[in-house]
Amino acid sequence: MTSKEFLPYLKCVGTGPKRNRDLTKEEMTVVMRAFLNNEVVHEQVAAFMLGWRVKGESIEEFAASIEVFDEFIKHAPLENSIEFGYPYDGKVKNPYIFSLVANYLQKHNINLSLHGGLLQPAKEGTTLKEICDNTKLPDNTYFYDRETYFPELYTFSQIREKLGLRSSFNTIEKLLNITQSETAIIGAFHKPFVEKYITLFKDRYKKLVIIKGNEGTPEIFSKCSITIVENNEVTEIKVDPRDFDIVYKKSTQRITLEESLYLLENPTEEFLKLAKLNAAVILFLNNKTKSIEEAYHLF
Repeated sequence: MTSKEFLPYLKCVGTGPKRNRDLTKEEMTVVMRAFLNNEVVHEQVAAFMLGWRVKGESIEEFAASIEVFDEFIKHAPLENSIEFGYPYDGKVKNPYIFSLVANYLQKHNINLSLHGGLLQPAKEGTTLKEICDNTKLPDNTYFYDRETYFPELYTFSQIREKLGLRSSFNTIEKLLNITQSETAIIGAFHKPFVEKYITLFKDRYKKLVIIKGNEGTPEIFSKCSITIVENNEVTEIKVDPRDFDIVYKKSTQRITLEESLYLLENPTEEFLKLAKLNAAVILFLNNKTKSIEEAYHLF
């Protein structure tokens, strides 16, 4: 595709409020394939990314993009796995806890499927990739690096970094079903994203779990609501660590990579209790127990 051939698609998102319009599924498919096949010059890619974000993305545009992603991703089916969708802009005021959670889940035959890559705008936190690259992962934890499993999207990292703004990719890159998992757990900070995730991902997994928690990650550190989508039914439960006598306060300062790694390697009693609660929630969601309380007391 030449720059001139791409111009009509760019005009859909770059001509202002009166003339901008949503792209059809067919148009968005053409755009995303052209991007991932490196057929569009970087200046136009950046312009489209910014315009798309400012215009506001439609569900149809998102869905078309995800379908194109499926054509490029290197899938690696993993039995008994749950896919966890972490944001690519990292965590700022909470450490990561997944490896401690995984330790509790090993004897229950549950594998954790994680994927990450280079830091993307705009939160500037510590990334999942940085943690996984600098710590020994439990045997039931599998990390997939974007540079390997989806190099075509990886090449956009530098463009996104230079823009320095959150892009539309932030919304759809957290769940990519690399391991063909039947269950997926994703975090959402804002309520509108819960509805978007339900629409986009409910038919891609037998069970979709959305944790409305800290920093948009699928980890529980404080009171939160959990939305469960299964068999076209949507239910919601509440989880409060205080109900399990867990008292944890998030940092008021930025947590560095070194501090996050230290907490994983030298966990406090409260941090281990939090990990146990997260594991208990996963056991319950995976139909291993009848309640979170029952699961919590198994450890």
